[in-house]
Amino acid sequence: MSNIEKMSVDAIRVLSADAIQKAKSGHPGLPLGCAGIAYELWAKHMRHNPKDPQWANRDRFILSGGHGSMLLYSLLHLFGYGDLSIEDLKNFRQLGSKTPGHPEYKHTVGVEATTGPLGAGMGMAVGMAIAETHLASVFNRDGYDIVDHYTYVLGGDGCMMEGISSECFSLAGTLGLGKLIVFYDSNNISIEGNTDIAFTEDVRKRFDAFGFQTLVVEDGNDLAAIGAAIEEAKADTKRPSMIMVKTQIGYGCPAKQGKASAHGEPLGEENVLALKENLGWESKEPFYVPDSVYAHYKELADSKLPDYDAWNKLFADYCEKFPDMKELWDKYMNYDVADTLMNDEDFWKYEDKAEATRNVSGKMLNKLKGIIPNLIGGSADLAPSNKTNMTDCGDYSKDNRGGRNFHFGVREIAMTAIGNGMMLHGGLRAYVATFFVFSDYVKPMARLSSIMGVPLTFVLTHDSIGVGEDGPTHEPIEQLAMFRAMPNFTVYRPADATETAAAWYYAVTSKTTPTALVLTRQNLPQLEGSSRDALKGGYIIADSTKAEPDAIIMASGSEVSLAINAKQELIKDGIDVRVVSMPSMDVFEEQSEEYKESVLPKSVRKRVAVEALSDFGWGRYVGLDGAYVTMKSFGASGPANVLFEHFGFTVENVVNTVKKVCE
Repeated sequence: MSNIEKMSVDAIRVLSADAIQKAKSGHPGLPLGCAGIAYELWAKHMRHNPKDPQWANRDRFILSGGHGSMLLYSLLHLFGYGDLSIEDLKNFRQLGSKTPGHPEYKHTVGVEATTGPLGAGMGMAVGMAIAETHLASVFNRDGYDIVDHYTYVLGGDGCMMEGISSECFSLAGTLGLGKLIVFYDSNNISIEGNTDIAFTEDVRKRFDAFGFQTLVVEDGNDLAAIGAAIEEAKADTKRPSMIMVKTQIGYGCPAKQGKASAHGEPLGEENVLALKENLGWESKEPFYVPDSVYAHYKELADSKLPDYDAWNKLFADYCEKFPDMKELWDKYMNYDVADTLMNDEDFWKYEDKAEATRNVSGKMLNKLKGIIPNLIGGSADLAPSNKTNMTDCGDYSKDNRGGRNFHFGVREIAMTAIGNGMMLHGGLRAYVATFFVFSDYVKPMARLSSIMGVPLTFVLTHDSIGVGEDGPTHEPIEQLAMFRAMPNFTVYRPADATETAAAWYYAVTSKTTPTALVLTRQNLPQLEGSSRDALKGGYIIADSTKAEPDAIIMASGSEVSLAINAKQELIKDGIDVRVVSMPSMDVFEEQSEEYKESVLPKSVRKRVAVEALSDFGWGRYVGLDGAYVTMKSFGASGPANVLFEHFGFTVENVVNTVKKVCE
């Protein structure tokens, strides 16, 4: 290692330590220990251009151990990404700064994914690597490999302990993702102490079993050994690679290196000075970086330009030679289908027969496949039940990268992270699917979808006690309320085919919000009054004859038809009610106050919510004078029609509830 290289590696350490110390908060252990890995990769092996951070063919780097964010911020600053200045580093972890505590996608230039929940970055990296192979199969031509890049991800012992890493890497090995390279920062330390207290497995053997090439670097400061391992990983095109790099957490700080206390707290003023002394840093001033180091990083950044320029020339030639592929490329990268779908009468057409919304959704998905060429996705081993298979689109595998149907296996949390990664890569419109009750396994990564503003589509079927015989373990009760509570997440629970079409329309035209389609197992009638007003989230599906109704019944999904049937009985007793279908509270809340008042006038306080799930969340519409026909317990095992009667989802019960409210 030359002197300028040592100084450049140490600059990452010093900037990280200074920023964390100034913030009096943060995690210095990873940046100090992994600085050598990061420098070697970014300086000599990774294709990237700080002046064009969104270059389509850049290598992707994900810091799965997001608590070590100052490692990434230091790299981005030193390489000259955007306007990430030394002042931004000084504002680490401060409100409104470009350097938040964990990396945030779209917030800081050069951050490829929001990370922090350990292991999440591993799953998203797998999704990015999958996206690369699929897009390459679609667009590359002989002599024109316009999609040809690597995905790198760095994480530590915590990422390897989390179950998501096993889920996603098991699939990565099965799929033979040869351009995925995983760096395992192996320092045997976690927050509570040495990892031996809870983690003694042979991680390398685990990755061998997954089907990875596994490599070991004995010293995390040996740049030559790290570089050789990277090149060896690249040479194996059939298998993903895991490079275990043995590091010391908090390296360079005499009082902290190798200790758990280096993980998640500032080093302390004296220890920061001791770090600089130990590294031979030429100044004790905070945030000092020699001009020679900045100059070296600029040279490194400039050295990346020939690859960048060559790709741009190749792409220009490609577009000239294959104009039809250029048109398709533009569709994949920036395709707004809103007008096309709204005016496509076939998309909105349906058979006038009772049908489960999961079946209707499957038919609509197969209409969408021809309209949205980059639609790709699948289920956690439930496609026949979720109806998420696109016919004649092939199955993605290591032998067929062009397949658009994805088999995630029974891996819900990894599936969602991988779906996020596909979307983050760019060029694909992804969907994922499972039973609604198993959305409990989905939520941690769906939450990241929401935070990042990634419009991933979730197909969640078997949406209530209508699941029936499988019993309470498979009957969602509280899940809908959980999703409704999540910021920047849209839930649609449609009542029939028209509302299901509206839900799909909303999902595939969304720019920054993930959407869940919550669908039935059981057949539902097609409803008179159902309309594209479902795109407003809530609307009047059956109105009263009076200008002001005696009461309002609100429902979603399978219970809308129940509410309409109850209305027909109530009119016989002189009670004239309005029925409001509420497929999406989230979207309804986005409407104008005037529109919401027109649907749910404040003057009508006699209201009843009907939904075969928890009542949590309905309170804002029901108010103090209303009532609920909802679930108060978990479900039970039995035929669906028996369960609905047992739990009170009958016309008689809804009618009696409305009458009590009207007394």
